[in-house]
Parts: sequence; C-alpha cells; structure tokens
Amino acid sequence: MNFRRFTMITVLAAAQVMSTVPVVAESQDWTTTTVSSSNTVPSSLEEDPSSLTGESGLADGVSADMESPASEGFTAVDGAEVVSHDGDLSGGETDEASVSHSDATEQESITSEPSEGEPATESGQTEGTAANSQAVATSSASGLAAASAPNSLVLLMNSDVMYHNGEKFTAGQPMAVKNGVSYVAIRAMVERAGLTLRYDNQTKETIILKNGNELRFTNGSSNYKVNGETRAMRGTAYMSNNVFMVPLTAITQALGIPYSVDQPGKRVILDLARMESGSGQPGGGTANPGTGTPNIPGVGPHDLVLYMNSARMVQNGREYTAGQPMAVTNGVSYVAIRALVDRVGLRLTYDNTTKETIITRGNDVLRFKTNSNVYTVNGQQRTMKGAAYQSNNVFMVPLTSITQALDIPYRVDQPNKRVILNVSTKPIASFTVQPGGIFAGQTRVRYSTSAHSPVGLDIVDERWEGRQDLFHEPGLHTVSYSVQDSSGQWSDPYYVNIEVKAPNTPPVAMFMTDKKEYKIGEKITYINQSYDRDPGDEITYRWENNEPAFFTAGRHTVTLVVTDSHGATSSYQQVIQVSSEVMYTRDEFNHMFTEIGDKFTFNGLEVPSMNLVPITRRSEPALLIRSNSPETVYREGIVYREVGVGNTRFMIHHLNATGKRMKMYVVATNINNTPARITTQYTGMGGPIDIPTATGRASVQRYLESMQSADSFKTISLAPGESRVILDDLSRQSLANGHVVSMFADLYTDSPIRYDVIMIDEAKDPIQKLPHLILQPVDGVHNRGTYADATRIIETYERVGDTPARIAIGDRVNDPNLEGFDGITGVPQSNSGNFGVLYKIKLHRVAPNTLITLNPRGGRYMGAVMVNGNIINVPNSGAVAAPHEATVLYRTGDYERSVEILFTAAPGSSLPVNLLLQPLPESK
Repeated sequence: MNFRRFTMITVLAAAQVMSTVPVVAESQDWTTTTVSSSNTVPSSLEEDPSSLTGESGLADGVSADMESPASEGFTAVDGAEVVSHDGDLSGGETDEASVSHSDATEQESITSEPSEGEPATESGQTEGTAANSQAVATSSASGLAAASAPNSLVLLMNSDVMYHNGEKFTAGQPMAVKNGVSYVAIRAMVERAGLTLRYDNQTKETIILKNGNELRFTNGSSNYKVNGETRAMRGTAYMSNNVFMVPLTAITQALGIPYSVDQPGKRVILDLARMESGSGQPGGGTANPGTGTPNIPGVGPHDLVLYMNSARMVQNGREYTAGQPMAVTNGVSYVAIRALVDRVGLRLTYDNTTKETIITRGNDVLRFKTNSNVYTVNGQQRTMKGAAYQSNNVFMVPLTSITQALDIPYRVDQPNKRVILNVSTKPIASFTVQPGGIFAGQTRVRYSTSAHSPVGLDIVDERWEGRQDLFHEPGLHTVSYSVQDSSGQWSDPYYVNIEVKAPNTPPVAMFMTDKKEYKIGEKITYINQSYDRDPGDEITYRWENNEPAFFTAGRHTVTLVVTDSHGATSSYQQVIQVSSEVMYTRDEFNHMFTEIGDKFTFNGLEVPSMNLVPITRRSEPALLIRSNSPETVYREGIVYREVGVGNTRFMIHHLNATGKRMKMYVVATNINNTPARITTQYTGMGGPIDIPTATGRASVQRYLESMQSADSFKTISLAPGESRVILDDLSRQSLANGHVVSMFADLYTDSPIRYDVIMIDEAKDPIQKLPHLILQPVDGVHNRGTYADATRIIETYERVGDTPARIAIGDRVNDPNLEGFDGITGVPQSNSGNFGVLYKIKLHRVAPNTLITLNPRGGRYMGAVMVNGNIINVPNSGAVAAPHEATVLYRTGDYERSVEILFTAAPGSSLPVNLLLQPLPESK
C-alpha cells in the first residue's frame, strides 16, 4: 500500500495559501545580472495579478511532475552520512551543501538572518543584494513583491516572460504544459539560474553543470541522468522551434531549488539563492527566548531536526535527547524509535504475542521485529535496507522505513550534519471520481473520498469547491476537497481536474449486401457500414440471422445491432430475397465456403465407410514421458519420475484439488559422474485455468508455435549430482484450487537425466522439498507412462482426394497405441489415444479442389494443427463434436498440392479423430 501523502495537485494547492516565500541565503549570487532590491516588476502586474494570462491548468502541470519524496538521492560531504539514492543514510562524496529532499513539500516560509559577528553581505555582492538578505514574508496574492527577493526567478505560466530579481527577460519558448507536465526552455532557465550549459556531440546529450553536479538530458527521452544515475522524469524532453524543453521539476529536484506556486498570479517562483546555499543557512544564530536552545535558521515550525551521530533533536525551538544517537550501521542510518515516535506524534505499542514493536498513525500500522529487515505496513510486507536491532535496550530502526511508509518529507543539511523532517500534523484529504468517461448532461459523477489525521484525530468537517454531480458544460472542471480535524485544523485542498466531454451521440447501424436477390445456397456478402460520430468511440456489433447463405426460398430478415462504449445502441434491418433456384446444397456450400478453422455439420455416419488412405508408417526415436495420472492431484508429491536420454518429450496434464495454491515443477537431476547438458527445443504451456480442454488446446498451439521460432532453444549444464528446475513456464504461475495446467516440451540430453514431475505448495522450494516427497499412485482412470518412438511419420505418394477417404488417428486399430511402462512402478502401459505422440503426416499428391477436414470420432475436441506451416485452431471457437461436425483445415485450389500436417492430440480432448479428404463440388 502506498502512503503518498501529497499528490502534486495537493502541493500546488498548498502553495496557494503559503504565508511566506523562501528568501536568499548568504551565498554568492552566481547569476549574470545583479539587481538592487529596489527593482520591482512593473506596477501594472503588481497591482493586478489577474492581468497575467495563462491557463489555470498549470497547477496540474507542475503537480503531475512532482516526484515522491522518497525517490530522491543524496551523497555526502567529507564522508558524513546523508541520504543515499535508495532512501537510507550512507556515506559518499559531493560538492553540494544542503539538499532539499522534496522541494515541493516545504509549505512554510524559511527566514534566515546573518549570525552575530558575520557580515551582512558576501564579497562580490552589490549593496542592494546584500540588503535583501533579510527575511521577506508576504502572501502570494500580494503582487510580485515577494518575488523580488534577492536571486528569485519568476516564471509566468503559458508565457515566455521571466522576471529575475525584478528584471524582465524573455525565454526562447513559453512555459508550456504537455500531458499535465510543466516544461521550460532549458537555456533560459540555465542562464537565469547561473548554471553551465553544454552539449555532448557523441552522446547527443544536453548537459547542465552546477557546483560539481551534472544533469544530462536526451531529446525524446523521459529519463535523465543526475551525476551518472538514471532518473525518470514525468514527461519527455522535446524540441520546440529549435528550443530544448524539459520538465521544470527535473531541474528543481535534482539541484534542490525550492519553489512556490502563485496560482492567482499565474506564476511559479524559484528561490535560486537557497539552491546556492543548500536549503538553509549554516548553523548558529540566536537562542530562542525562554528555551535556552538555538533558533535554527532554515527550519520551519513543523520541522524536527535530527543531528547525525548525535542523540540531539530540536523541535519548535526546544531541544530533546534521544535514547541513542542517530547511527550509521552498514551504510544505513538508524534512529531510536521511541524518541522519533514521541516527536512525530505517533503511538508506540508492543505485541507480546508476535514480539513486534508497533507504530500507529491513524489507520496506518507499522510492525517491526528485532533483528529482521522485514516490516509490515498495514499488513503488507516491505524490506528495509537494514535489520532493526537493540542498542542499550533502545530499539533502533532505519529512519527511512518510517519516513517512506508514512510519507514524511525530509531534507538533508550536509554542512550542519543534520536531517530535517517535516512532521506537519495537518489532516490529509483526497478523492477520486468515477466513471472514467464523463459526458456533459449525461453522466452522474460518483465521488469517493479519503481523509485522515496523521495524529489520529477525528475528521469533523469537509469542504468542496467546484463539485457537481452532473456537469452540464463540457471542458475542464477543477474540483477541490478539504477536511477539518477535531483540533480545528484544515487540510490542504486536494484538487482533481475533471475532463467533461461533449454529450455522447449514439452510433448508427447500417449494412448492405452485394446483391438484392440470391439463389438457394448462394453466398451472401454483408458489408458493414456502421459508424459512430464521436471520435475514438469503440462500437461492438451483434448480428441476427446473418447466414452466409439461405437454403429456403422467400424473404429473410437480417438485423444488425451496434453498441458504443457508453451503452448507446442502434439497429438496422434488411430483408434478403431468396429465389427457388438452387445454386448449392447445404453440404456443397459448407464444403466450398466454410472458413479455415471454422466447423460445419454433416452426416458423420458416412465416415466409417470411407476408404482409408493407403499410407506407410514409421517412427523417429523420441522418448515420451506422459504425466497424466493421477490427473486430479489431492496432495503434495511426485506425480511421475523417469530417466531419459537423447530426444525426450514431456506431455503433462494435471488438476490441482489440494484446496490450496500449488505449483508444478519438472526437476532434472544429473545422475552421472560427469557434467550433462540439456537442450530445451520446443515447449507449449496451457493454463492454469479451470477449463481442461482450453488448457490442452493452448498447450498444443504454443508447442507448434515454438517450432516456428529458433528462440525456443535453450541449453543448460548440470554438474554431477546437481538438481535444477527446468521448463520454467510450468512453474511460473501458481495453480489455484480447481485449476488445470497442460504442457508439451521437447528436450535433448547427452547423458541420462532423472526427471521428477512434482506438485507442491507454491511457497516451498522444490529442490529442498524433493527428497521428502512421496511417489503418488495412479488414479486408475488416466494414463501415465514412458513410451519409445513417440514421433510417428505417416506418408503416402499416391494421389488422394479424387474420392472421399480418411486417415484414422488414435483408434488403436488403424493407428496402434504406443506400448511402454510406468516409470515409477514398472507396470506395462498402453498409451490410449496416443496422447503425446507427434504425427508428421506427409501427403505428397493431393488432387486439385480437395477439402481436408478434421472429424472427431470419440467426443468433443479442441486443439490445433499445423498445415503447410500454418497453425489452424480446431475449431476457431468452441469445440468440434463427434461424430457430425468437422473443422476445415485446407483446400488445395486448382492445382495438385503436397500437404504436410503436424498433429498431436490435445490433452483434455477425446480421441480418436479422422482426417477426411473429399473432392469439392464444381464451382458455379
């Protein structure tokens, strides 16, 4: 579960009500222009913020681009501990001073004044700039006075105008919003922020350099590099009129540039001075009156300051001492859990039954165990970067395990060796809207709210702005939601932009036929002309009585009903006139026009009287391992075991009836004194689902598909005595109770290998469990066994198809069963149905205009066949039934053809089947 407290929309909303704006630190002004504090933006803008043009949607643009606080990474100065990229505190090196962990989460102003005895200006600064190093506090709605703080950069939304320290500049392109992400012209940003811009012709990367930090951007990419580390941006960098545009927050987050959003004034204000000084001043300052503790610059009223390698903590001007110092163990920063909990306003308990230390905040529950690096957040396990431990009876946990789970923003002040947590106790509100597509005047909007207090207070009131249950006007509508807790404190508004589309129009059903009147048995072509006026709206079709031909004379009504994605429907009818003249009988029509893979009905009683195709039969060496009994597995165990060498084929088909989730594995063990090699050649996996015939069909289809790709070949080596799981597709997914799995696989080994087919609990290790599993007995109904010569070649050089004929498969008489034995018991077995046998049927001379179909003789059949390299589903949908249905496999056309068919019986279906070869009727 993700406890992200802020969406960026929330952050921007918070920015609208910020009471102060961060101001300059005491570092040098690196920008190209130094402007006195007396320089301000023209009065017309200051007096009338509404004169600034731009879309209100910019807030959403910036919001969508905000990173989660826990995603930022930091390095260290002189080996001190700071936050590493994985979110923990570790050692490292950097030239950065102090880095803001999430610049967008600082909702309070930070005022900073020179320490006693320090000059108010730095060398190289103008008098006006130095004068502006005092704190400035103003509301965001009071013009641009706050933006005139030293080294602030004001970007006007949807405009190319910028104000740097009150002086107006023009960017190469306006600040833009694309797909909810705010973009800026990179060169204009770099020039104003005092950064260095370069281009790498070899890597085609645009590079920003600042104080040893390097940012690399690539046109057309949504990733960029920060000091060599790849990070994701919320949007893709792009070129616009030869100007390179990047997401604004890609720069602000990487370089720790604090900013605020003045929504009424349609502007974003960047505090470049705090980028240079590192999110705050060096330590020092005056003591807080009445407390005897320092008034720390750069720290807001909701901040908790932790000092590295120290037990010292400061909050609201008061100093506290933790039970143990903040410590680094194996590169992970630990804090005393009780001291942190007391300061953050959480509840700490201990569960004697589970031996867990528990942190509770509202509905959020975190559970820790001593010496474990796993903890749970609302019942879901997460991994920490280090194990919790006891030190002098004080329970220590990784700091980021708490900050990430509870989404507590923090930043690192490296020069002063401290970590600053923002532990605001405002309630938190959010909401979602349904359905996804909202149409003006038609769709009733459902609002689902979520609200809680970080300190567990009751939510007593709520406030909506812009909410409508039925929006009557299309366009973008902004809705905000706020809540109040029992202490009277209101949350920041949570904003959602709702796109209301123009009212949906129903689709239009329409079709025509290629003729007005048809003969009996004449093929009818239907031309669908339906459409929907709404762009991008998908429609579905339902036909009634659209027979490909009619076999009775008279008037036949055909109906087409179309439905769009919003449920609106339309129908159209047309009457087909059929004369009494006969073009084809039903049987003739089915033979001529049934699509490949589709089925038709006929008199199946005639099939046994058809002549058998004169064939020769031979075999290729392949050892078949058929694991199909017990087909229904009720407990863990080994369902089959066999030793194979050379060409080996697996046919596996089992159902889980254990009552819990299980996995199936094939474990290969090298029983030789020398290394052995196993090459997987072809595989096909079906399931796991609860339809045996469907899993069987899928396994055959994918098995045949793998024969069309060389990518299926994979070789591994086994050391003497080594056991390893093979055929990974079989064990990739677990089987729910009642689910079936089917698999075909062809292997080759250069040495004898023992194979164990097992079913065990999904959480257990198959290699460790194997020695303790029992060998399961057969179920007395289904077949398992080991059979040699499992590739059967059926061939004829005689011309076939001039008269009706058939090839019988799996009937025991014309196609004898393979004989073998049970690999576990040694009992002789006969492979009924010849499941697992691969048939290669080669018909060298098939007459012109010959129809080849598959007709089941034993029951329902669902499978796949390869004909001249094309895979045909049998049938395309549903199943083909015995004895009066057949599926079309091939038609030869006007010339004699050679036809090669690959067939293997699909698990879950019934054998035998016949391949029928029949002459087509004369074309009319």
